Amino acid sequence: MSSAPERARLSLVKLRVAMLGTWALITALASLLFVAVLALLRIPLLNFYSIIGFVVFFHVFQWLIGPYMINAIYRVRPASEAGMPWVEEAVNRLSVSAGMDRPPKAYVAEIDIPNAFAYGSPLTGPMVAVTRRLAESLPREEVEAVIGHELGHIKHRDVLFMMAVSIIPAIIYYLGYTLFVSGAYGGRREGGGSVFLVGLVLMAFSFVFNLFVFYISRLREYYADYFAAKIVRNGARNLQRALVRIMMLSGRIRRDEAAHFEQFKAFLIADPEISIQAFGDVDAVVERVKNTKANTIVELFSTHPDPAKRLRALDNYVFSTP
Repeated sequence: MSSAPERARLSLVKLRVAMLGTWALITALASLLFVAVLALLRIPLLNFYSIIGFVVFFHVFQWLIGPYMINAIYRVRPASEAGMPWVEEAVNRLSVSAGMDRPPKAYVAEIDIPNAFAYGSPLTGPMVAVTRRLAESLPREEVEAVIGHELGHIKHRDVLFMMAVSIIPAIIYYLGYTLFVSGAYGGRREGGGSVFLVGLVLMAFSFVFNLFVFYISRLREYYADYFAAKIVRNGARNLQRALVRIMMLSGRIRRDEAAHFEQFKAFLIADPEISIQAFGDVDAVVERVKNTKANTIVELFSTHPDPAKRLRALDNYVFSTP
């Protein structure tokens, strides 16, 4: 039977191989797809590069202004101004444990859902935010585990990485849409029908590539969970408890209220749509959730791992106490 350190090492190796392998697969398949379309339809390179340029510009622009949009939607304030200087202290202290050159800015989001997120751009710098509902409802050691997870996203440059990955299906979709429209309105011209069909196929492929993006998003959540376990005292156990408390609290929030904050749910530590009806001892609830069967179909279309699988994965890092 393998020891706890060995299980942790194997789990981490598998995670890294899965992330790098998926990224390589997406890049290779996309390259082959682009080459095939260009060769089949003989699309002028200028037109192709124009589509790529438009998509890249749109994503970079969204990345740059995204933090300002998040601040407005989630009513974000500096933690010190929000009356929670301990959140800023925890971010600063854990940043040192994480080996970061400088701590990200610490914020509190004045919204009534229990969650947290990491974000930022070159215009704003890195930022970590916890919602007031989370900071006031969870024990501080569990909030620190959540902060450790968010620091993992910043340390791994996840925002930039996810933007780069999501560009690929976006390029495929817009290329397909352009061909679809061109074929639809130019159907009488020679080859119009084939252009139309290739456009439809490419738009369908963009959906398939988005499934890869969702998969990478789930992997990065596992990776950030590992980071929290590594830098926070009793981080794995406390993060398990925090994730379960978030789901318990989410179960007491009206669906329409939670839906209002789902525009950027991929950045949240937990999907606000996933909740449980539970009370009592949190450790007992953790064990109950871990023993539930994962819904593979639902997870396929999710940016976050299935809760049961996520909690079981954290068991591999329970020994990790700095």
